[in-house]
Amino acid sequence: MGYRYAVVGAGRQGTAAAYDLGKFGDAEDIVLADIDVGKATRAAARLNSLLGRAVARPVPIDVRDPAAVQRAIDGCDVMLGAVPYFYNLELTRQALAAGVSMVDLGGNTSIVRKQLALDEEAKTAGIAILPDCGMGPGLNLTLAVYAMELLDDPEHVYIYDGGLPQEPVTPWGYALTFNVEGLTNEYSGTTVFLREGKLVEVPALTELEEIDVPPLGWLEAAVTSGGLSAAPWSFRGKLTTFQNKTLRYPGHWSRMVAYRDLGLFELKPVEVDGCLVAPRHVFHALFEPLVSPKDIRDVCIEHIVARGRKDGRPAEVLVDLLDRYDEATSFTAMERLTGWHAAIAAEMIATGRIGPGTHSVELGIPARPFVEEARRRGLAVQERVSYLDLLPRKAGAALPAERVVRRDG
Repeated sequence: MGYRYAVVGAGRQGTAAAYDLGKFGDAEDIVLADIDVGKATRAAARLNSLLGRAVARPVPIDVRDPAAVQRAIDGCDVMLGAVPYFYNLELTRQALAAGVSMVDLGGNTSIVRKQLALDEEAKTAGIAILPDCGMGPGLNLTLAVYAMELLDDPEHVYIYDGGLPQEPVTPWGYALTFNVEGLTNEYSGTTVFLREGKLVEVPALTELEEIDVPPLGWLEAAVTSGGLSAAPWSFRGKLTTFQNKTLRYPGHWSRMVAYRDLGLFELKPVEVDGCLVAPRHVFHALFEPLVSPKDIRDVCIEHIVARGRKDGRPAEVLVDLLDRYDEATSFTAMERLTGWHAAIAAEMIATGRIGPGTHSVELGIPARPFVEEARRRGLAVQERVSYLDLLPRKAGAALPAERVVRRDG
């Protein structure tokens, strides 16, 4: 007997997650639930064709209707939430009521921390709740933990990640491969880093720096919000530095800073021609069509730099993953890295490798077994350990992740 999964949200990332559940998660039944039953039906047909068996089935659902959610997830081993972040707390309550374990794609740290506060309720219900999976936060944190485990005493961790079109098109140099609500959520507000062992708030779209990422060349990295989820709190007292920046082609960040400064990321309505409108919704309506090509060929990057001590000596670990659009399945790299991270977490819950309670990504997902699973799927996770006292270094030259920020956004 296999496992029963429910994927709530049959969009890009949810469909990719369902594919992984069907191919690697020993699924005997996958519910694909979406308010757009046509979308769910098309996704189920695509999956059944790719998997060569009738395992996925569409179910209409409105996540705002608790009774509908209960019907959709009834009898499932794990629910995977692939809907916008603002539905996740209520979905967690529905998972607790149904006694069904849950992972989700997260997207908002304050909501995640509210989910994690439900630990006793999850243990009482005998289920696991693991929010904020995906590419970032999610995979970036799991790979960071993996890098830390390759050191004896990790001290500093720097994460760089991003999803980009393989061929940038001006003027944006960007292709949207997930919900636009999530994008502007990342580009707004502040994020929390660990610096000098303390929690510090850093504004989004600041601290720009250049990073050389072969074979893509020079990219620009900037602070975005929510990329570390609960990890800074988890690692407080254990690490000196823990931070994350998002990678884009040169020029993208300067445009986003201008839109932010204009107020187009604000949610507070303003009056225009007698009508109240949220500036962010106007930005979505204008920006999304311009960066949503029908034919997406993307590339996703994870670059982790961890420094500390190994064998009593100063050492550095680099963990890298570069993934591209898959011609065989037509899944984008963003879909693969986002959906598959969540699916692997769901499979670990189903098989008992993650037990009852609420779990943050960095503490809940075992990093080495995860990397084994990722490599089994053909994801080329690479690692390199270097002893820093053996590296040639000119006077005053900076090691990786010590570079001076080139300019501030």
